[in-house]
Amino acid sequence: MAESTMQVRVKRIGYEAESINSYELVAPGGGDLVPFTAGCHIDLHLPNGMIRSYSLVNEQSERKRYVVAVNRDDAGRGGSRLIHDTVRVGDIMTISHPRNNFVLQENAAHSVLIAGGIGITPLLAMIRRLEGLGRSWQLFYAARTRFAAAFLDELHALRPGVHQNLHMTFDHAPLGRKLDLAAIVEGAAADAHLYCCGPASMLEAFEAATTDRPADQVHVEYFKAKEKPAAEGGFEVRLARSGRTLTVQPGKTILSALLDAGITANYACAEGVCGTCETRVIEGIPDHRDQFLSKEERAANRTLMICCSGSKSPTLVLDL
Repeated sequence: MAESTMQVRVKRIGYEAESINSYELVAPGGGDLVPFTAGCHIDLHLPNGMIRSYSLVNEQSERKRYVVAVNRDDAGRGGSRLIHDTVRVGDIMTISHPRNNFVLQENAAHSVLIAGGIGITPLLAMIRRLEGLGRSWQLFYAARTRFAAAFLDELHALRPGVHQNLHMTFDHAPLGRKLDLAAIVEGAAADAHLYCCGPASMLEAFEAATTDRPADQVHVEYFKAKEKPAAEGGFEVRLARSGRTLTVQPGKTILSALLDAGITANYACAEGVCGTCETRVIEGIPDHRDQFLSKEERAANRTLMICCSGSKSPTLVLDL
């Protein structure tokens, strides 16, 4: 089934920090957009065929707009540069419906939120929701400098006294230091839920610091893959619904083999981060390379991400 998409108009572009712009998207004819929850992201379908995922930063009760923030990464794969250089106010864009792989646990007694750079985006939406619910939270936010940190004004303006909830660290500032993730985790209450979004090095350190915490109280969202996709090839993929069998050649992923054969497949990030290409495994043993599935889900081998994962068995039978 094709991914649900819709058209939106770029109503406003704002400067949020060095290299970070926000984009306010509305329905072309006015009206309501598809509802979303804190932690959701949307996929932007770019004119050159790229698809890139961005977290929604605005309050989930809003129905008239989506707001995303894009950090221009000149060392990246080109999506953020294209958005910064070519998207203009008034443009019509195709986007996916919102999806949530980073769900806020609204009933938690306390939430500890840890952001690195542009990783503030999903956490800002969570903070807005927690404020609306009157829930307890803390934010630990690391950026290179104060000028590189987005949405500081909005965070400080949430309510009187909110400053005690905010802990800012600027690595490259004079006397700057990195977040002490181990100390943050150790200092969190036993029943707290912990969330982290930022660069891969931060997420890996966070995961190491939380190994003794209950897995259902630890929440991570990766923006980029931390391992290379499985492109060794040398196995067959049998498509249960169509009856076709494909050989995945060396240098190819399952996704690229499908696309080369003219088979339509849902995908977005192509890095195993967003979950769009998750596919049910009927037979065979996947070689998981994604950042989306939990350890338990990987061990169960019920699904895999076709954009980056391969096969440990000679044949994989997929629900395609």
